[in-house]
Amino acid sequence: MKKLELLAPAGNLEKLKMAIIYGADAVYLGGEAYGLRAYADNFSFEEMKEGIEFAHSRGKKVYVTMNIIPHNADLIGIKEYAREVKAIGADAIILSDPGMFMLVREAVPDMELHLSTQANNTNWASAMFWYNQGIKRIILARELSLKEISEIREKVNKDLELEIFVHGSMCISYSGRCLLSNYMAGRDSNRGLCAHPCRWKYYLVEEKRPGEYMPVFENERGTFIFNSKDLCMIEHIPEIVKAGVNSVKIEGRMKSSYYVATVVKAYREAIDAYYIDTENYKFDPTWLEEVAKVSHRNFTTGFYFKKPASEDQGYSSSLYIRNYDFVGLVKSYDKKTGIAKVEQRNRMFTGERIEVVVPGRKGYFTQIIKSMKNEDGEEITSAPHPQMTVYMPMDQDVTEYSMLRRKAE
Repeated sequence: MKKLELLAPAGNLEKLKMAIIYGADAVYLGGEAYGLRAYADNFSFEEMKEGIEFAHSRGKKVYVTMNIIPHNADLIGIKEYAREVKAIGADAIILSDPGMFMLVREAVPDMELHLSTQANNTNWASAMFWYNQGIKRIILARELSLKEISEIREKVNKDLELEIFVHGSMCISYSGRCLLSNYMAGRDSNRGLCAHPCRWKYYLVEEKRPGEYMPVFENERGTFIFNSKDLCMIEHIPEIVKAGVNSVKIEGRMKSSYYVATVVKAYREAIDAYYIDTENYKFDPTWLEEVAKVSHRNFTTGFYFKKPASEDQGYSSSLYIRNYDFVGLVKSYDKKTGIAKVEQRNRMFTGERIEVVVPGRKGYFTQIIKSMKNEDGEEITSAPHPQMTVYMPMDQDVTEYSMLRRKAE
């Protein structure tokens, strides 16, 4: 039984490294053109090359997104871009448009190509069509049930890989094919510029009574009528494996390094536990507790077990739930002295209780910040400046990229 690939988002170089270090088998990222996250930091070719080398040195893969729905002007330079992506060692290109596929295939005929969820692949016949054109992997539409995915797996060629989303924000439109952002904000979601109007609060205005805003209610529950809960399938690893998919994907190139690392670590532990002892596998509730320690909306299983209904929407608010703050990232650690060099990510104080998450180590440990020193060796009681360097004693050994967090007040 080939193990599920855990695929993580990489919005920038730090997020790529955090994803790999915390257990991702592969990451997907966007360059400075042709991807669907124009407002992520994204990668220059130099950064992309560094990220690919970092991943490959650890036996991991990097997939590059070129999955916009292009207009004529967007086609300029595609072949040159694809050749550069291949030259720096990317493992695959993710695309969705047939024209883009044709041009990329002409430019890099031996490059592995994955079909984006933007292509709305919902059936086995469509999957086989793309396989026969040369697509190696189909990223299935999010509107499929696990039962439908199982049927696709049974009917398509065994060499065709299937990938599904398992965690993160859900789009209210059909696999991202949305014109609402374009209409309301002049920003084309299909070209990477989504303004997320599905999260806005709406009122009804009658044509002849401008300025009179009447709230829109749906069964008296509220007004955020397009606002989906976040997908979370960490409790259903066995069902996912049985459906026959090859890769499970976490959404979130716009999310923080802390988000990526925390979610990846939880899914890594759950997947590994399943393969270590499949017959006796039992879900550990701490994995769900962990993914709830990052900013998130309430969770749903999306379309996987049933058609989403009212309980899968967030009618009362579009705000995230945020119970924990990411306060520091360990840059180095001296085992002899037990002192960690920490880069501050949120204001922290001596006397605070923190949780310390170490890459590759199950769970976390708690401790009090007993003391801190600045770069001049002076004792300080708080670290108020963004990304300032502090030195503090740790109760247990840590490693580079260990994360410090505290419960939000």
